[in-house]
Amino acid sequence: MAGVLPRHVAIIMDGNGRWAKKRHLPRIAGHRQGVEAVRRVARAARAMGIEALTLYAFSSENWRRPEEEVSDLMGLLRVFIRSDLDEMVRDNVRLRIIGDYRRFTPDLVELIDTAIARTSVNTGPILVMALNYGAQAEIVEVARRMAERAQAGTLDPATIDAAMFEDELDTRDLPPLDLLIRTSGEVRLSNFLLWQAAYAELLFVDTLWPEFDAETLAGAIATFGQRQRRFGGL
Repeated sequence: MAGVLPRHVAIIMDGNGRWAKKRHLPRIAGHRQGVEAVRRVARAARAMGIEALTLYAFSSENWRRPEEEVSDLMGLLRVFIRSDLDEMVRDNVRLRIIGDYRRFTPDLVELIDTAIARTSVNTGPILVMALNYGAQAEIVEVARRMAERAQAGTLDPATIDAAMFEDELDTRDLPPLDLLIRTSGEVRLSNFLLWQAAYAELLFVDTLWPEFDAETLAGAIATFGQRQRRFGGL
């Protein structure tokens, strides 16, 4: 039905490198513009009333990129948190992290911890950053914890169901994922929110992430509102 607003939107932010290449610029220039897109889209999502926005900022596979590029990405993450944290506090935004960000350098971990703590009392929209995140690793870790509890005799395997499993995921306490968007024309999930996307609407757009803006997001929301979600029913 047209006009339906998704509660939880996730975005695979793709195309920074291609944006830079088209302009004969270094890849870091594309990543810098990608940070600007994060700001635009996060503000637009808040203005639209979206409860949770999850952004795939750094995957567990991104460590395979050249060391210089990884260092640049970490630097941009530092800049984003330092420059935007006061705005998040002021706008009642709660920052959540999914993924094993503690693999980052101690100063960056401390910065992230501070941002989480400062926004933890906020009651408004949730900005979720996926940092060193991989969906397969997330699922495997939940399975491992449950297996350990079963082996210890504190969990009856017969009682395990989807709801119990979801309660162990990084995304517990978030609204169910309604819409997953991938930019830059690529048509794959790239190990992102595999469990959570089971009944999410998927939308693949040609727009490169640095060019994604409030208008693009509004178009995606409009497309979502025209979808018929049956969740396996008729």
